[in-house]
Amino acid sequence: QSTVCEKIMELLGQNEVEQRQRKVLILSQDSFYKVLTAEQQAKALKGQYNFDHPDAFDNDLMHSTLKNIVEGKTVEVPTYDFVTHSRLAETTVVYPADVVLFEGILVFYNQDIRDMFHLRLFVDTDSDVRLSRRVLRDMKRGRDLEQILTQYTTFVKPAFEEFCLPTKKYADVIIPRGVDNMVAINLIVQHIQDILNGDICKWQRGALNGHGRTYKRPFPEQAEGGAVLAAGKRSHLESSSRPH
Repeated sequence: QSTVCEKIMELLGQNEVEQRQRKVLILSQDSFYKVLTAEQQAKALKGQYNFDHPDAFDNDLMHSTLKNIVEGKTVEVPTYDFVTHSRLAETTVVYPADVVLFEGILVFYNQDIRDMFHLRLFVDTDSDVRLSRRVLRDMKRGRDLEQILTQYTTFVKPAFEEFCLPTKKYADVIIPRGVDNMVAINLIVQHIQDILNGDICKWQRGALNGHGRTYKRPFPEQAEGGAVLAAGKRSHLESSSRPH
């Protein structure tokens, strides 16, 4: 989830670093929503478009962007306006970094994208907490409560159960309670610091070379989405969020 990634950035002190100099960056799956047709946009404004379906994302653009980042290239990432449900003309320039935190609700759904990650984290949050956060966020975006709840019961919850929750099986690490689980977050932060310092253990090297897979390890206690930490130069950490 986005709050987990933001907390990781804060603990690493990367929020205070100038963007070009950052060793760790956050990239959101939200940036890769498809450009809607006029009909789809009209539905979206009424809360009748399913933004939680895998088809809502431009997976080809997402894959090529991540590939370029892994290769150390500077890329331009789309900017999405959640109020108008449209992709803006302006883009966000993303500079190369050693660790990439890639977060989103369906980051594990597409195999080509899923296979790019070296460590996959699944942020497991109580459904009531997810709903309350969504209500507060969407009301700030100017949506009324009835529309928010209708969209949640019609699209969000069913899509979570059909598309997001099953991808939990691909996670190497499960983080219960999200950002409240500081034990888990501190362990991830230490892991990233080890990567930045060049201290990569054998199982990480194996994952990088495609000769091994990491193991699933729930952190103390025990759904919301996925997350990835890639070891070595050009690493990825992913976490889930609820974009719409």
